[in-house]
Amino acid sequence: MKWLLGIVLILAAAVAAFYAFVAPPRQLDLLDRVWAGDAGTRRVAHDVAYGEAPRQRLDIYDNAQAGAHPKPVLVFFYGGGWHGGDKDHYGFAARAYAAKGFLVILPDYRLVPDVHFPAFLQDSAAAIAWTWRNAARFGGDPNRIVTAGHSAGAYNAVMPALDRKWLAAEGLPDSVIKAAAGLAGPYDFYPFDKPNSINAMGRYPRPLETQPIRFVRPDAPPLWLGHGSADTSVRVRNSRNLAAGLKAAGAPVVLREYPGSSHNDLIMAASRLFRTRLPVLDESSAFLLEQSRRRTDSKPGGST
Repeated sequence: MKWLLGIVLILAAAVAAFYAFVAPPRQLDLLDRVWAGDAGTRRVAHDVAYGEAPRQRLDIYDNAQAGAHPKPVLVFFYGGGWHGGDKDHYGFAARAYAAKGFLVILPDYRLVPDVHFPAFLQDSAAAIAWTWRNAARFGGDPNRIVTAGHSAGAYNAVMPALDRKWLAAEGLPDSVIKAAAGLAGPYDFYPFDKPNSINAMGRYPRPLETQPIRFVRPDAPPLWLGHGSADTSVRVRNSRNLAAGLKAAGAPVVLREYPGSSHNDLIMAASRLFRTRLPVLDESSAFLLEQSRRRTDSKPGGST
């Protein structure tokens, strides 16, 4: 039986090694494209400027096979602790949501140490504003904009949905965001106790204003919060606390916990290679599609 145990251990190690190898988004995106990516999806625009800084650029993904235009629009923000990340490595996530019927906007944003809070949040709002003003040119419905993101990107997606001032600074009504989905996001992490949050937020003179949980309100747009119970990078209490606060305020919120799942499991579930492990893509996209049908009196602005 020792030989059988040895084989099992070798296989387990091989699986773990493969999982670790593909976990970084660059490798995951490459494998997703050449092996098992979503058919019919494509990048229809690359490096479109939404601001003057070099990292204020975005890509746009669509799927001609997934419904007619105009489509609901998803602005997706990747993670990286506000100090790393590149939109060119997250095409797998954009293609996954495009296959569900969204026109997907995938922005880069400025990073630490070149900038600190609130610069990356201002970039998020600017990307959303560009989307509102330009989505119709690419077949999107500017009255059906939703946001989503993973980790620090979940913060970037959720904060403008809760704190009105970021969209207002871009001349947008807060009704622009119809719903938001956060995957393993930080929402209640003050006092800062990790290098990422210290470096990104620690210089701001009013640190409580960096916390999404401080902006819970009854009329917040619906939020879907997904988190792995085994997440040691961003503790699940972040999603639990925000969900509890929104529920107490009477705001619509869905909290979805994935037992035993880690921080990266939630974004890896967007790839076809790992999609069967967790239903993150199906559940978050279904929520966003349903909520995106809620329309307001806000109208799209002109092209920029």
